[in-house]
Amino acid sequence: MAAVEIVSFGFLHASAPEADIVLDLRRAFRDPHVDPRMRQLTGRDRLVQRAVLHTAGIRPLLKATARQVQAYAEGPGDKPIVIGSGCAGGRHRSVVVADQLARRLRRRGHTVTVIHRDIRRPVVQR
Repeated sequence: MAAVEIVSFGFLHASAPEADIVLDLRRAFRDPHVDPRMRQLTGRDRLVQRAVLHTAGIRPLLKATARQVQAYAEGPGDKPIVIGSGCAGGRHRSVVVADQLARRLRRRGHTVTVIHRDIRRPVVQR
């Protein structure tokens, strides 16, 4: 199986990382940031995880992305497959999706590294 690197990030902090696949979660999926109870939390907190995973479309996106990784893995390349998981601030949606995608890919036999580039950055005021 292929090696996979998943980078969660916030578009409001810096450009998306160079990646084979970039998931832009900003417009299509509910943002936990708008709920004051979750604003200071991260995707590592259960309340945020539940909110993101119960957003319509997230689970099908995870499934489709895992299939896309499999297609890349069957190609002739030998470098890690890099996936960027981005939301506005890089603390909520991108983290949950990165962690959940890593779990799915590990179950399929991939070696997965996850980097949460912006999880420790201050909450973006908007």
